[in-house]
Amino acid sequence: MSSRKRKTQLISEEIHGKVLNEHGNCPAKHEKSSKVVNEIEQSHYFIKNNPKLRLGEDFFKQPCISLAKAFLGKVLVRRCADGVELRGKIVETEAYLGGEDKASHSAGGKRTERNTSMFMKPGTIYVYPIYGIYLCMNVSSEGEGAAVLLRSLEPVQGQSVMRQLRTAKRKDGAKQLKDKELCNGPSKLCQALDIPRCLDRQDLASDPDIWLESDPNADPEEVSNIVSAPRIGIESHGEWAKKPLRYYILGHSCVSVRNKDAERKVESELMKNNLELECDTGQ
Repeated sequence: MSSRKRKTQLISEEIHGKVLNEHGNCPAKHEKSSKVVNEIEQSHYFIKNNPKLRLGEDFFKQPCISLAKAFLGKVLVRRCADGVELRGKIVETEAYLGGEDKASHSAGGKRTERNTSMFMKPGTIYVYPIYGIYLCMNVSSEGEGAAVLLRSLEPVQGQSVMRQLRTAKRKDGAKQLKDKELCNGPSKLCQALDIPRCLDRQDLASDPDIWLESDPNADPEEVSNIVSAPRIGIESHGEWAKKPLRYYILGHSCVSVRNKDAERKVESELMKNNLELECDTGQ
């Protein structure tokens, strides 16, 4: 066994002690590892799990673009097999509008075994592989075959566990990742939160192992400053490659790819609004 494979195996055993269930690729639940739970960072965002923060099915019943924007500032929670909870605030998303969207997996209304989740009820998780080795996580919205890609998170709880999970997939000798680098990409966040393929078709509103929460410390001004820019990696899809269907929080350090032209438009609009407000208040 190569050193890299040994390292991956050790990380998996140390953090999760995974036992395969009847699906063959999802960890079965077992007794919590108190050592790992005690070592996890206690974020100022979450002193303890609060069921009242969890977002239910009504939240997901929105058109795709609205949902993509509504995700910003919300917190994705992943409960690992040993009971450890990892949390990341969503700071970047992409909207895929279904049949009309030529960059979508469901373009033309095409339904396959892989993209079935996109046609299920809003809030259904769609996990798919890219390049044969990485995974991406989407969530279905209203609209036939429409879904939102979760593109980047800000880690807020469990950074040490996330770092170990990410390190297990990297080359030996690679430099240690900064917190802002743990989840700043769709496949990176799947690695950092240990999101497996078997979560595909699960309900984000009711699943016991992964869910969405509102952030009790959210800054309303931050999440209202949304940048709209073209999506990443779809250059071959003609006019759809240019549509501003990627959304992210202006100025956030965990955004995967910044679009300075789009940011300037938002900043210009903010400046204009501030000037108008000053005029209205007589300042």
